[in-house]
Amino acid sequence: MSALKKKFETAAADSKKLKERPSNEVMLKLYSLYKQATDGDVQGKRPGFTDMVGRAKYDAWSALSGTSEDQAMQQYIDLVSSLK
Repeated sequence: MSALKKKFETAAADSKKLKERPSNEVMLKLYSLYKQATDGDVQGKRPGFTDMVGRAKYDAWSALSGTSEDQAMQQYIDLVSSLK
C-alpha cells in the first residue's frame, strides 16, 4: 500500500472524529473528494429535483471529474488536516 493511500485512510478515519461537525459546504467537499479518490469520475444519472441532497452530492462529485485519484486523496488529506 502506498504512503499516500495510508495517509488517506488515516484522514478518512480522522474525519469521523472531528471536534465539530463541518458546514454542509465542507461536508460536500469531503464527500466529493472521497468519492473521486475511491471511485473515480461520477457515473450514473443525476438525481431528480426532489432529491436535493442527492443532487448536491452528485454535482459536487461531478465538479471533480478529471481529477486523478492521487490528487483527490491529497486534497482530502489536506482538507481534513485543516479541520483538526
